[in-house]
Amino acid sequence: MFNRASVISWLFALTFVAQSSFAANLPDFAELAEKNSPSVVNISTRHDMKAPRQSMRRQFDLPDNMPMPELFKKFFEEGIPDLGNRDAQSLGSGFILSNDGYIMTNNHVIKDADAIEVRLSDRRVFEAELIGSDPDTDVAVIKIDAKNLPVVKIGSSDKLRVGEWVLAIGSPFGFDHSVTAGIVSAKGRNLPRENYVPFIQTDVAINPGNSGGPLFNLDGEVVGINSQIFSRSGGFMGLSFSIPIELAMDVANQIRSNGSVSRGYLGVLIQDVDNNLADSFGLDKPRGALVSKVLPNTPASDAGLEVGDIITKFNGINIRYSSELPPIVGRSAVDKAHKLEIIRNGKTITKSIKVAQLPKDGIQANSSSSAPKMIDTLGVQISDLTSDEREASGMSEGGAVIREVSPSSRLVTVLKAGDIVKMFNRQSVKNADQLQSMMEEAMNKGTVAALIIRDGNPAFVALTIGR
Repeated sequence: MFNRASVISWLFALTFVAQSSFAANLPDFAELAEKNSPSVVNISTRHDMKAPRQSMRRQFDLPDNMPMPELFKKFFEEGIPDLGNRDAQSLGSGFILSNDGYIMTNNHVIKDADAIEVRLSDRRVFEAELIGSDPDTDVAVIKIDAKNLPVVKIGSSDKLRVGEWVLAIGSPFGFDHSVTAGIVSAKGRNLPRENYVPFIQTDVAINPGNSGGPLFNLDGEVVGINSQIFSRSGGFMGLSFSIPIELAMDVANQIRSNGSVSRGYLGVLIQDVDNNLADSFGLDKPRGALVSKVLPNTPASDAGLEVGDIITKFNGINIRYSSELPPIVGRSAVDKAHKLEIIRNGKTITKSIKVAQLPKDGIQANSSSSAPKMIDTLGVQISDLTSDEREASGMSEGGAVIREVSPSSRLVTVLKAGDIVKMFNRQSVKNADQLQSMMEEAMNKGTVAALIIRDGNPAFVALTIGR
């Protein structure tokens, strides 16, 4: 029989063995950090201040005593405000690409800088030259006049798996060569106002000063550039985002070769396909990029793409979410034909499309009435567009305007007054009379897709019409 003391001793021993076994399975980051720290640099920038800035943020872009107005905050956009003509500094990180002094960092770290200073791990300090930057991907390349520098080893973010260990080295709050570790939380994240970067999400502790620094895998290879955090306070909250290294290196190589970045585009506005839209378009599951607008005189219009097409593959690469398409097209060779697979009216079609170079200023996508007509069964009031509405919306013909949606209508959560219905159930809407007929005919069809223009932006919505 076991007595109480022996049972307690046995439990303590078992706990110790379990903890030791768990610790033995954890990765050892010491060698990785020691080997790669010399190739990571601290970056300071100076800005000539002619007048006080509106925001009174302190050094390192620390938050005021209030919640941040934006959830996604790039780190060092503001620097130190000053009331005179003295300099303002900001701090970030970077890593050495070549032994002759080329360094990669974030565009927002060196943005609008009058001088860039780089401090190496051996405490040498150099003035850096800006070779070029790309705000769309937040990548910049700078150069210092030095030789025989330690360089990082470039890896592949494509091979990263969710749950894999990763490590960051940088200068959070100015503390040089700080090391933090975590796991990959997700891949291909699309953030607000970021069209060309499928971010790597991690739970690595990233703070102001890490921005522009490298994200390593356990083989000591750079797989990303630490760029943004999700935060309500300005500090780390468990959500960090890094730019995939393949994308960053493509941008960096173009900057070094040409001084600028060439980016491909198709000329379409796209959106995600949710469950309701998938059902209305006859898909087995949500997937692809749904085309809500085809811009004139673009590769998409030349290739015959149509509103309502669902792009499911580009050059054989499956498109699961609409956010995956822009970075793939952006990295594609311009003035060359590429294969596009789409679903149109339930059928799979393959098209050849010649990707063009995105213009420097981007692409612009702007997106006498009859008496209102009430559809009593749906609680929606519609009419034709006025001449002013046509001019404001850019629609020379067709369409119908939602004038009012009854609070009791089944469509009240989807439609609102002012929406312009351009397509209904895959057919163009000519006027309010036709839309009324279309809606009444759709009573037995369940859920149908409608293309609307709201605040100048086209988007497909799923309307549950059936009783």
